[in-house]
Amino acid sequence: MSSSITLSAATRQNLLSLQDTSALTSTTQNRLSTGKKVNSALDSPVNFFTSQSLSARSNDLGGLLDGISNGIQTIQAANQGITSIQKLVDQAKSVTSQALATQVTTSGSATTAYAAGATSINLIKNGTAVPVTLGATDDIDTAIGKLNAAIGAGSFSKSTDGKNLVLNAKADIEFKTATDQTALGFAAPASGATAPSYGTAVPAVAQSADLTVLGVSTRKELAAQYNDLRTQIDQLAKDASFNGVNLLTGTDSKLSINFNENGSSSLNVKGVDATSTGIGIAAIKQATDADNFLLDSDIKSNVNLLKSASDSLRAKSSTFGSNLSVVQNRQDFSKNLINVLDTGSANLTNADLNEEAANSQALSTRQSLGISALSLANQAQQGILQLLR
Repeated sequence: MSSSITLSAATRQNLLSLQDTSALTSTTQNRLSTGKKVNSALDSPVNFFTSQSLSARSNDLGGLLDGISNGIQTIQAANQGITSIQKLVDQAKSVTSQALATQVTTSGSATTAYAAGATSINLIKNGTAVPVTLGATDDIDTAIGKLNAAIGAGSFSKSTDGKNLVLNAKADIEFKTATDQTALGFAAPASGATAPSYGTAVPAVAQSADLTVLGVSTRKELAAQYNDLRTQIDQLAKDASFNGVNLLTGTDSKLSINFNENGSSSLNVKGVDATSTGIGIAAIKQATDADNFLLDSDIKSNVNLLKSASDSLRAKSSTFGSNLSVVQNRQDFSKNLINVLDTGSANLTNADLNEEAANSQALSTRQSLGISALSLANQAQQGILQLLR
């Protein structure tokens, strides 16, 4: 058997008002506790799904920032490598300058007077064979004229008594055989002496004790330093990598950097060959090869190569610098765009805590007033009950 309780219109109205206030209070408290005015699609489908879309894109771009950061470091590693290689090239320039400043000379006086005789003297000037034919009746002055015509004016002269040959050449002068030296009055090489092995492209015999060659060994050491610097350039280029990517060891290497979530915006940074071969620095050939810092012309040729290498490095550095500027700009743009997306997403779902706090206070007051009104309505009914008694 069902029963019902009859409420007065005033009581029922007050009760409904309290229920509305309670619902609003619950909503306000939920917003205060979560900080959001939209917690699910039920609260606001448009705001909820739009906010999710903005947050998803923000997260995607945030994931790309790591790749962009790695790209920046890779380019900086390459640029730093080029800067260090340029310093090595500058050191190589200093070596070539020292080599040019080092004068190569051959000097000495014959211990035996010159004696005319038909013979062929096989001289070697800076690694090149220079044969001189002397006649049977050639006196010392004629011999000097022929010898100087072969190796350079003023190289040969005679002693103060006019009997012995004197050599003062601005070059490395060597001889093919011991006879070539003794025929001019120079002492034969010492027994067991070794033939010069540097700066000579043709076989030569050991130098006479009467003769002194200066500058050749110094230039040999400088050529070795030059080759060592070239090796260091290659090693430095190989070490200028970041996270397994090296942009200095060849044009086959490439760095790809994505700037957006679908890959439609990106930058491909092509590698360069910054090794000694790539920038055109050839090794100095030593031992029996003529291309060995012995000749000023060879050194000057390498000076030109080093200048071209510096120009090439500057061009490569400029390209990397331009790419680095682009990537850094995109990194800043992505960070700012992420902030915009996060702000937009928050604006759609976040609650205004100041407003909600004020609402909570107002609802609390309203609830107190509602309870008081309900109490007054009940008191009216209690008055009627007293009359019935």
